[in-house]
Amino acid sequence: MQRDKIMALMMAAGYSRRFGAADKRDAVLGDGRSLLIASLANARGTFSSLRVVVREEDTPIGIEECALIRVKSARHGLGASIGEAFGALLEDPSVSDIQAAAVLLGDMPYIQRGTFTALMDMSAPNIIVSPSLNERSGHPVLFGRDFWPALARLAGGEGARAVLQANAAHHRVLPVDDAGIAMDIDCPADLSRS
Repeated sequence: MQRDKIMALMMAAGYSRRFGAADKRDAVLGDGRSLLIASLANARGTFSSLRVVVREEDTPIGIEECALIRVKSARHGLGASIGEAFGALLEDPSVSDIQAAAVLLGDMPYIQRGTFTALMDMSAPNIIVSPSLNERSGHPVLFGRDFWPALARLAGGEGARAVLQANAAHHRVLPVDDAGIAMDIDCPADLSRS
């Protein structure tokens, strides 16, 4: 599939309760960038189309120029946010030619661009592609457009696991040598990785 037919959907609507009272998205990494800006950097350089999913009431610092999808259901968990975001994509005529979407997490700044492009090269409208490192699954997960209606029905906190399980025959795993696929920032102590 042509890479310009694949978009990125950066999930940044969560409340990050394990991180404490501060907004995790604004946490500063060792290189001086915020967590969300660092997570967006590789995606911006790789995907021709990108949407950032945020809560309806907020605008994280430094992403004002990004196309946003504002969700009302973030308090119900990641699955609810994914569901609402894919519902919005299905109704958005500007992405009608997009054939796959990579679900990225806003707290994963260490994924290598080569991993993104290798996953993109495997994607197709009827395929789900995810990376693995030493048989441990990771992110991002690229969902072909055929699965967007099922993603749009998600609710709750489980993420897209149910869609993956229900479509196991269409799931392809790409082994990679990229520790970033499993390295997220959940608590302040994780910032020392930067």
